[in-house]
Amino acid sequence: MSVLEVVEKFVSINGEGTKAGQLAVFIRFKGCNLNCKYCDTKWANEADVTAQQMTKEDILEYVLSTGVKNVTLTGGEPLLRDGIEDVIECLADNNLNVEIETNGSIPLNNIRKLHKDNVTFTMDYKLSCSGMEQAMRLENFSVLNKNDTVKFVAGCHEDLVRTKQIIEKYNLYGKCNLYISPVFGMIEPEEIVDFMKDNTMNDVNMQIQLHKITVSYTHLTLPTKLEV
Repeated sequence: MSVLEVVEKFVSINGEGTKAGQLAVFIRFKGCNLNCKYCDTKWANEADVTAQQMTKEDILEYVLSTGVKNVTLTGGEPLLRDGIEDVIECLADNNLNVEIETNGSIPLNNIRKLHKDNVTFTMDYKLSCSGMEQAMRLENFSVLNKNDTVKFVAGCHEDLVRTKQIIEKYNLYGKCNLYISPVFGMIEPEEIVDFMKDNTMNDVNMQIQLHKITVSYTHLTLPTKLEV
């Protein structure tokens, strides 16, 4: 039986993507294989971070206890964890909507082979401002469908140009949901809007992450503290 390291679990509103504003149960797993410059959860990747050891049954029991039907598996990078496929399948088989937040560097094909219509990917494409673009697995684009999301977090004009190039090169218009979000303090949302207008980027969403403009998750959660 696989035991996974969970550093945080809580109920809040989803801050981004197609279910932004909806309640979700967040399960945050320990560890990441990338080191993005703008990462706001670096603490979850520290070797000495406190983590709760949880089986898939433990995770399911917690999620069901909340009464919330949307589940977001996040990190860190959740797909690095041994046993994560069993967790995903267990949650999906209990009629929960499972969103996997993944950083774009891990192959997605094995998860898609589970053939679960209620399992979706929210996949980052790391742009130059992250310092991690070289880690992107471009073959993942072929795995995505209309229920999945690609998220571009842009910090400069060059990132916007690259976003447009990637969308066009891999024919992502209409294939999946597309979002551009600003790196706070590096680019103004107005610049993203102007770029979208100038380039007629239909079917692309500019999104300001809700958890960046609310006071904090701790003011939205029910509750936030991890029980170890």
